[in-house]
Amino acid sequence: MTVARSSNVIVRRTPLTTAAIAALALVLLVPVFSAPVSLAHGSSLEELQGVYEQTLHPFDGESVREVDPTSMVGKVLCGYQGWFNAAGDGANRGFHHWTSDAQAPRPGNAVIDLWPDMTECGPDERFATELRHKDGRPAEVFSSFNRDTVLRHFQWMREHGIDGVMVQRFATPLSHDNHLRHTNVVLDHCREGANRFGRTYAVMYDLSGLGPNSMSVVMNDWRELRTRMGVCDDPAYLRHRGRPVVVVWGVGFNRDRAYTVAECGPLVEFLKQDGCTVMLGVPTGWRTLDRDAVAEPLLHDVIKLADVVSPWTVGRYQTPDEAEQHGAEIWKADLAWCREQGLDYMPVAFPGFSWSNLKGAKLDAIPRLRGKFFWSQFVAAKAAGAEMLYVAMFDEVDEGTAIFKCTNDVPDGGPNQFVTYEGLPSDFYLDLTGRGTRFFRDEAPDDGEPPESVTP
Repeated sequence: MTVARSSNVIVRRTPLTTAAIAALALVLLVPVFSAPVSLAHGSSLEELQGVYEQTLHPFDGESVREVDPTSMVGKVLCGYQGWFNAAGDGANRGFHHWTSDAQAPRPGNAVIDLWPDMTECGPDERFATELRHKDGRPAEVFSSFNRDTVLRHFQWMREHGIDGVMVQRFATPLSHDNHLRHTNVVLDHCREGANRFGRTYAVMYDLSGLGPNSMSVVMNDWRELRTRMGVCDDPAYLRHRGRPVVVVWGVGFNRDRAYTVAECGPLVEFLKQDGCTVMLGVPTGWRTLDRDAVAEPLLHDVIKLADVVSPWTVGRYQTPDEAEQHGAEIWKADLAWCREQGLDYMPVAFPGFSWSNLKGAKLDAIPRLRGKFFWSQFVAAKAAGAEMLYVAMFDEVDEGTAIFKCTNDVPDGGPNQFVTYEGLPSDFYLDLTGRGTRFFRDEAPDDGEPPESVTP
């Protein structure tokens, strides 16, 4: 694979149909600064502005450049949730995302399926729970609000050769001051981590849960990031096609979406007019308008407004053979469509899947197979001709897709059971992601065979 061949891609845009223009124009009538619907149940505009003033500022620290932040070509980037809290961390969100009730983890209330390895964390990074390990030690968790914890995550990326992350920024919580504060603080930590450890990062807006006529929430927030934080002037911020990258995830899914595809078009146009390269996170069936995608041709028109397409495939295949088949039949055809339209394409790879405690589903629903499943997707993406890859996710223990350090010494959760790394070292998937990155961009032998560590 020659990863540089798309760096001089000729960008072509297919004109929108008359119907598409009409549909998008209707949404453009909504004033950008109108108060979004979700604010009625959130904080006041004054409270939100106060949070922005307190938490956003230009970066003035030291910046180390190791990973090239000027292009997505050849990059393997991880999603970074950064949504974890613990009582006493200063964020006032309780044990957010660890438990169903934000109370300390105890038997029965956990909503995670992997347990983080806390070995390297300092005393101020450890938050005790009511669960116990086999030897009687209290099980501990971390908070993404803690600067040292996030910086350590970026240090791990550097140590294992991981390029960087796309930092999740959920749109709905941006209307609540304490959630906005947490989100801004985590983004600031990620910015510092990327600069200190020579990684790159970009903002990924997740539209999940957003109400109708609420795209102004994202538009206004992006303005704050650009003006107050100077995020696009940051030396570590990811750029592609000469412009800063912004991701909008959740366009065109056919379930659990109160907003429409038509509403997404003006958001893409806004970001493009603001000088951004826009990546869209779309359903697996985006091209054929089936499976998990809306059956609306307008989706194609909106996608053509963007620059990069990234279909969500977590759970869409479950074995190495299925991953290989998906790459050959779906990713390859997707890539051909994108190249015809002058778009780049970023498939998604994930190491396994389990959300038993979150959803009451089967534990270890998609087994990791000691890395074989994950590695098969690096091979499939490369064989399909992909030139960039998104890994879901760095720290997602809720759905069991995390690649960061997790322990095999899981606590006794009573009715809650936890998945392990099958006795492998806690940094195994960090290492495998780094190895996969080198394989993906031809810095390792191109035989498609997994590393020896994957072979039992």
